[in-house]
Amino acid sequence: MYLNVHSQYSLRYGTLSIEKLVEQAKTLGIEQMALTDINNSTGAMEFIRECQEKGIKAITGIEFRKSSGLLYIGIARNREGMKELNDFLSFYNLNSMELPDKPWDFQNVYIIYPYKPEHRTLKENEFLGIPYRDLNSLFGKPLSGIREKIVALHSVTVSNKIEHRLHTYLRGIDLNTLLSKIGKNDCCHEDEVFLRPDQLKKRYEAYPFIISNTGKLMNDCSSSFEKGSKNRKTFTGSAKDDKALLEKLALEGMEYRYGRSNREALKRVQKELAVIDELHFSAYFLITWDIIRYSMARGYYHIGRGSGANSIVSYCMRITDVDPIELDLYFERFLNRQRSSPPDFDIDYSWDEREDVQDYIFKRYGSNHTALLGTMSTFKDRSIIREISKVMGLPAQEIDSFTDPTKQEQNRNNPTFAKILAIQSMMQHMPNQRSIHAGGVLISEEPITYYTALDLPPKGMPTVQWDMYEAEAIGYEKFDILSQRGIGHIKEAVRLVLENQKTKLDIHAVSSFMKDPKINAKLKTGKTIGCFYIESPAMRQLLRKLGCESYLTLVAASSIIRPGVASSGMMKTYISSFHDPENVKYLHPVMKEHLQETFGVMVYQEDVIKICYHYAGLDLTDADVLRRGMSGKYRSRKEFDRLVQRFFDRAKEIGRDEKTTEEVWRQVSSFAGYSFSKAHSASFAVESYQSLFLKTYYPLEFMVAVLNNYGGFYQRWVYVHELQKSGARVHLPCVNNSETKVRIRGKDAWLGFIGIQGLESHFMELIPAERNANGPYRDLADLIKRTGVNLEQAIILIRLGALRFTGSNKKELLWEVHNYLGSKTVPKQSTELFCTEAKEFYLPELQTSVLEDAYNELELLGYPLSMDMFDLLRTSYRGDQMADDLSKHVGQIIRTVGNYVCEKPVRTKNNKKMWFGTFLDKEGDFLDTIHFPASTPAYPFRGKGCYLIEGKVVDDFGYPSIDVNKFAKLPIRDNPVF
Repeated sequence: MYLNVHSQYSLRYGTLSIEKLVEQAKTLGIEQMALTDINNSTGAMEFIRECQEKGIKAITGIEFRKSSGLLYIGIARNREGMKELNDFLSFYNLNSMELPDKPWDFQNVYIIYPYKPEHRTLKENEFLGIPYRDLNSLFGKPLSGIREKIVALHSVTVSNKIEHRLHTYLRGIDLNTLLSKIGKNDCCHEDEVFLRPDQLKKRYEAYPFIISNTGKLMNDCSSSFEKGSKNRKTFTGSAKDDKALLEKLALEGMEYRYGRSNREALKRVQKELAVIDELHFSAYFLITWDIIRYSMARGYYHIGRGSGANSIVSYCMRITDVDPIELDLYFERFLNRQRSSPPDFDIDYSWDEREDVQDYIFKRYGSNHTALLGTMSTFKDRSIIREISKVMGLPAQEIDSFTDPTKQEQNRNNPTFAKILAIQSMMQHMPNQRSIHAGGVLISEEPITYYTALDLPPKGMPTVQWDMYEAEAIGYEKFDILSQRGIGHIKEAVRLVLENQKTKLDIHAVSSFMKDPKINAKLKTGKTIGCFYIESPAMRQLLRKLGCESYLTLVAASSIIRPGVASSGMMKTYISSFHDPENVKYLHPVMKEHLQETFGVMVYQEDVIKICYHYAGLDLTDADVLRRGMSGKYRSRKEFDRLVQRFFDRAKEIGRDEKTTEEVWRQVSSFAGYSFSKAHSASFAVESYQSLFLKTYYPLEFMVAVLNNYGGFYQRWVYVHELQKSGARVHLPCVNNSETKVRIRGKDAWLGFIGIQGLESHFMELIPAERNANGPYRDLADLIKRTGVNLEQAIILIRLGALRFTGSNKKELLWEVHNYLGSKTVPKQSTELFCTEAKEFYLPELQTSVLEDAYNELELLGYPLSMDMFDLLRTSYRGDQMADDLSKHVGQIIRTVGNYVCEKPVRTKNNKKMWFGTFLDKEGDFLDTIHFPASTPAYPFRGKGCYLIEGKVVDDFGYPSIDVNKFAKLPIRDNPVF
């Protein structure tokens, strides 16, 4: 009798989770029901699994709506019917078309329209659904011709009246309107709850034929789910041929990586190949290899990382560049006979190459069988409070107060806030909207619409309607095709070195980079600006505190820098132990036995698994599930909580001390959610070394590449400063020398037109393209004629000095441009057969100044190039001590001046706010500051500029910083134009 059940996946409409609605149905004795979420099939497969577990017959379908109006409901007779419904919805989603008033002619689908008296002609598979509250509309009506077509349509959306109120809040959020303005048709009825089967039948007892019709329809429908991989099963078309090809490629690659006679490598390759074949993963490896083969043939550079780097087979096939023998990585972290979840490879490409790789995958493996992975964002703490407050119509000031963590105490007794918190507790973790995964791609053996309808997000590629957890539960192993700026930096720098210095680089010769003393010296001193993953203030400090000068130390640093580690105290413990390994105190002998390499600290995800296994006695499968759960990668909170309890129970059973266990768990739980796998950290470290090699030996080209790939952690001016510090002569944009991006010739670098605020992208590309096609611009008039640049755009170029080649100063050029473009008649863009000289006008002498130029640059670039920020100051004071001198003044109060780079706010254990600041001194060196809660309110950050800094020099493992007592932004000289 339940043909229209909604779950939470009817976004901002349904309130019941799949688990909860199936549990309720089981409790009430409901034996069969149909899940028909609104315009999606996100929960269909999960629903089938839950129903199979609870002994309920699952039927699936989709409710189709246009705006708030119900069009029809599709009920799948079988899996072919569900595919038809998914194909139908996918067609309209992928073509950005509105749903039609009449659906297609389905072969395995029943269509239910909302009952209307005018419905008379219905196809064999079409029915009319009527809620029991509308049965009076049948009284006295002639039903001949449609008597066998009317079915019970009792919708289920909420559990009770309280959840119906929650439903109205969800509708208000969805419609972006106040509760008072939500219309009757915008919400479900209060009676859309589960009833016992006998209660529901009683509601329709006056029309027994409706009960009969409904029963017949439902009895003709069924859904089932079979466990097992849904990925493409073979690469070659034959599992036997896949096995042979994978073995051939792995052995050929082993010779490339290790030479012909490495017995250890051969033994490990053969062991891995046996497991891969046994678990039917040959096709997965071969498809990944095929993707790499395509991208390398296109000249694309990739990084293979994640747990896949534990595999020597992937290393030999050039999927990854991390040697698992060198790092003692074990394959079982990636793939093992007991592993409960499928593995995946993470393949990073440059940000401007990834979409081409994805396009290849879709074309190579078929659009019917390929889709991007979706993701499901949920309602989060502060955002829920804000959304609820908005639909309640609260003023902005009050909403800000409710979302400010520092005002929780004063809001505690506020009845409105208490109400919001009650609603928030119900809404917490509910699905909010579907989105797109960062890079997951699915390649299916069957057409993917057997399992989901497809969306078309802004990426423009078909995307499944569920997330990675559901994909895993269904049986899909994703291929992660990701992008990052760091690879773009490396790729561009290699190209620029070839272009500028005629030198071809082998950027993959990483083993030699790791042994290079010059590169390791830069690593040890934290001179890493622009380098992937190791340029942030926190990472630069960590490198110096560790005195990091080796690959293995960098691998560890890449993991312990993760957000939660410092707050747990484990980062400090690691650094201390690193410098004094002889005096390490291990929490327990198990920690010494298994964590001696990392001084008793869990640095890697593998360490977490080791401790759960060896200390608490969990099996490896449960240990990995617990580790994944602490990283947020769990589907069932109940299962996760069970494993946490099992951790303590098993530890007690094998005689572990209770207090020691509590401390072990504290360390495990605080670290596991933020750590990398060792292989992942190793992959990052490889890329860091490649960046460091370029920065060490080709610093100009490298910094230009960083700028041309839109930087990294810092603002653009920091990279321009680093380019200057590397020895480049950096020039302002010039219409006769600059390209769209930064251009380098020898030691001269011209800033590009990108980055000029207010300059239209059309002219950023047109100006250099026209010059390259038809020669340099002769003067302002020539520029105007050939590009059609308008007055506003020309003024921007003049003020920034982009026409300085003319020999005229800016004010003369501004006068001139108004003569050309100040009237309504604008010279037409054209190529002249005969060049006519422009008339010359004689003007009085017009003066400009460097200070005026600097102000123009501040406005149009965001930073001055003609003079630095220190030269803009009214004071000539530059500080008593520079950054390089701080180590000599530890414990002393000093005063200095720093140019603001960035700041990072954090919360103390008492929930008070403090800051870490980063500045450049007059010499261009970095200095770091600490702003504790006591001093910050009186001396706040006030944005970009130079600051007078007074404070005590403190030292942390050889790294000096300033504990700030007083702090003030210094005034700059007045703009001479005003």
